[in-house]
Formats: sequence, C-alpha cells, structure tokens
Amino acid sequence: MRILIAEDDFTSRSILTAILTKQGHTVTATVNGAEAWEAMKQPDAPRLAVLDWMMPEMDGIELCRRIRSVKTDQPPYLLMLTTKGFKDDIVEGLKAGADDYLSKPYDTAELLARIEVGRRMLEMQARLNRKIGELREALDHIRTLQGILPICSFCKKIRDDQGYWRQVEVYVRDHSNADFSHGICPDCMKRHYPDYADSVAEKAGQARSAEKRNRS
Repeated sequence: MRILIAEDDFTSRSILTAILTKQGHTVTATVNGAEAWEAMKQPDAPRLAVLDWMMPEMDGIELCRRIRSVKTDQPPYLLMLTTKGFKDDIVEGLKAGADDYLSKPYDTAELLARIEVGRRMLEMQARLNRKIGELREALDHIRTLQGILPICSFCKKIRDDQGYWRQVEVYVRDHSNADFSHGICPDCMKRHYPDYADSVAEKAGQARSAEKRNRS
C-alpha cells in the first residue's frame, strides 16, 4: 500500500523508507510537517501516514490536527513516532488525531505490526463505506416506491420520472424485485365472463372444501 513518511532526520527517514519498501509498500517521503501537509491534501494522497512528532515548520501534532480537519468519508490512518514517552504526551497526540503511536527508538517488528494493523483498519473502513453506499442505494430504491405516484384514473398507467406513462406492472418490475403473473379476480370474471363465473366459483368452492377435508 502507499504510505507517507514525515521525518526531518535524513538517516531516520532513509531507514524507515527502506524498511517499508522492502515490505512491498510504496513510500512517499517528506522532510517536514509542511511538506507532508501539502502531500496529504492531494486527492490521491496515501491512506496511511507515519509522522514524526518533532519536525520543523509544522510538528506532528499540528499536522494531525490539520489532516483531521478535512471532512472525508475515508480518513487516513495516522501513526505517530515520538521520543516523548510521558502519558500526557501520548494523550495529546491521540487527541490531536493520531490513531496509534510508537516510541523511538522503535523495534522494526513492532513497527511493521502496527503498520499491518493500520492496513487492516483501512480495509475494514473501505468495506464499511461500500456497504453504506449499497444501503443508501437500496434506501433510494425503496423511496422510489414509497413516494406519491401519478396514476391515470382510467387506464391505471403510472407516470415515471421522465414523464412517460407506463403500465403498473412494468413500473413496479423496473423499480423493485417483484414480477407479475396474470390472472382474473372474481369481480372481473363476473363482469367480463358472466357465463363462466358461476361454474368457476363453484369449482373453486369445491377445491377449498376438498383441501379442508384433507387437512382434517
């Protein structure tokens, strides 16, 4: 994955870049907080960033605050590197927006483990966003059928959003998972086929009686 590094010390930056590159990550290395901020403002900015606390021009705390001030449904994962080990310092970093922290000098295995945690968190976040998108789409789909539908008083056609009049079954089929099978209700049977209505009703009654006997 793509990872941004913000580290002003050349040796530390080079070692960190080499470690992450060896693991297959694509690294964007910046030399101070201001340069990192410019990189993180880009539309294609890395989703995970490793930030040093003490940097010129803009420190890691201010950088975290600025990154978190950007409203997005895909916030980056921020790992803070620091020589500060006091509890108050750690709390300050987390309050500023860091997701995790690691004290210098760090153990390489621990660093990679925390990077892996960040990667998993970002993947979970991406899956959640996809599910939210699917739910919003489904909700919009449901609302289409819950709104007021203009329907003709005579032929019962429905006017769609483009102004076309369509058969009820066609409209419902296109806006839901429902499909139709056609039959004739008793009222229409009497109206359109009066000669057959009584015999059909009689047969239907006989079928219901037989079904009741079978159940008992």
